[in-house]
Amino acid sequence: MSAQVLTYLFVGLSFALYIGIAIWSRSSSTNEFYVAGGGVNPVANGAATAADWMSAASFLSMAGIIAFEGADGARYLMGWTGGYVLLALLLAPYLRKFAKFTVPDFVGDRYYSQTARLVAVICVIFISFTYVAGQMRGVGIVFSRFLEVDINSGVIIGMAIVFFYAVLGGMKGITYTQVAQYCVLIFAYLVPAIYISIMLTGNPLPMFGLGGTMNDGSGTYLLDKLDGLTTELGMAAFTSGNKSTIDMLFITAALMAGTAGLPHVIVRFFTVPKVRDARISAGYALVFIALLYTTAPAVAAFARMNIINNVDGMVYAEAPSWFAKWEDSGLIAWNDKNEDGVIKYRGGDALSPAKPIYSEERGASGQRLLQNETTDNDNELYIDRDIIVLAHPEIAQLPNWVIALVAAGGLAAALSTAAGLLLVISTAVSHDLMKKTFLPQITDKQELLAARIAAAVAIGIAGLFGIYPPGFVAQVVAFAFGLAAASFFPVILLGIFYKRMNKEAAIAGMITGLAFTFSYIVYFKFVSPGDNNPEHWWFGISPEGIGTLGMLLNFVVSLVVCRFTPPPPPEVQAMVDNIRVPGDK
Repeated sequence: MSAQVLTYLFVGLSFALYIGIAIWSRSSSTNEFYVAGGGVNPVANGAATAADWMSAASFLSMAGIIAFEGADGARYLMGWTGGYVLLALLLAPYLRKFAKFTVPDFVGDRYYSQTARLVAVICVIFISFTYVAGQMRGVGIVFSRFLEVDINSGVIIGMAIVFFYAVLGGMKGITYTQVAQYCVLIFAYLVPAIYISIMLTGNPLPMFGLGGTMNDGSGTYLLDKLDGLTTELGMAAFTSGNKSTIDMLFITAALMAGTAGLPHVIVRFFTVPKVRDARISAGYALVFIALLYTTAPAVAAFARMNIINNVDGMVYAEAPSWFAKWEDSGLIAWNDKNEDGVIKYRGGDALSPAKPIYSEERGASGQRLLQNETTDNDNELYIDRDIIVLAHPEIAQLPNWVIALVAAGGLAAALSTAAGLLLVISTAVSHDLMKKTFLPQITDKQELLAARIAAAVAIGIAGLFGIYPPGFVAQVVAFAFGLAAASFFPVILLGIFYKRMNKEAAIAGMITGLAFTFSYIVYFKFVSPGDNNPEHWWFGISPEGIGTLGMLLNFVVSLVVCRFTPPPPPEVQAMVDNIRVPGDK
């Protein structure tokens, strides 16, 4: 059976499963819509949390960035994994004991201020829409290749699927759908990795195959072989790092603190019955997440090696069908600089700027010509980082069913996180803006209807972000983490552990952190990008890492303001003390 038919079959079955679960578990109250009734089993919640957290950035883009950047790509592994541990151990149990639906709910009650609640809602919307842009882009990429539609059409199809089970099921439907999506995505990620690890190293465990020797009898370690190949072709060695220490530090810290401040992950700890269950589900989620994160570096190294071995030197006229299909999607491009009909993969850029812009003409070898070619180096091959995981099974010539499985896994990863984010947006609008602020008299039924309408509107806006993305999937997600680090992390951390923290300080800190970080990202990403030259940035800190500086500004502003303004009321201070008292309610 062809890869195309198998892809339709696997994707169709997975979608049928998700929709069936949504119908079975549809929400009938706001409690079920917001936190699944608070009765989810810790193991199921752990799997749902892992699926919610491991987005298209983790599944599609992280290994791609590591494949291209080598050791520098480890910032995503360290930041996201460390951030989840920080959230699970430092914040989640206390937030669960506070027993509120949302982060704005916590901020509004802890800081006894509707203004603080409104600022938190704005932060949630900024963060969630930035994050969801990467997920919808990931959906479009998968559809564009495997269902042979353009990326924009793929985004629209993904919107329709998410609309159905997010609007109908709410958190209850999303939770059990995410359990199924985790099973699909982890199976889809591990199977090809195991296949390729055996092919290259003879070791069935990819994380050990990464440090093993080649399966060719030479006794050469895989990483040594890869370093030799990359340097021979004029590229940086895979195990070397080129980013500055300060930028690596700031990006990693932003990802860590951003993870601990992500509202769609925090809300998952309200879906279990007790505080003890929140801790248990956090532990299970860490195990489930580790399965993918310990495999990602191996996938990156295997993919880089297979691209060099199987694509470099390939005659374009004899290229397999997958190359032409990815080329037509705009995610692979070949610039025949020396007009010999042979693909050369070397150090340097094949295109300038990075994203290919197609013309209507075809070249002498039948390739699609580009309007933004560059001839200042020998590299002729452009590969979008976001397709490495999806294209790798085809590059490595794995069976068609594995190729189809990876497509279903990529969609599961993107859709699971998109649904969680969209629910957070709809909850912020219906619960925090309407019920808690402007329309406290509305009934439970009216609030549920408002939540569904808000989710539908959010899906439409998210689709536009997916069609017009501001960068690579993982890069866009990194911006969201920076915004979360700069806005939410300080007010949550200080709100739990510092009784003197008051509403004036929280409001000033959130506004400062969010405004500074957002302005920096917009200016250096869109207004004056400066060709991503570190000397163009402040202190050499990239837009991906500026959230750390925004977070530090938030802390400084908050601590200074709270020293010159009245302390919180005694009942609020007593509430903070109670949050930290061990208990299981």
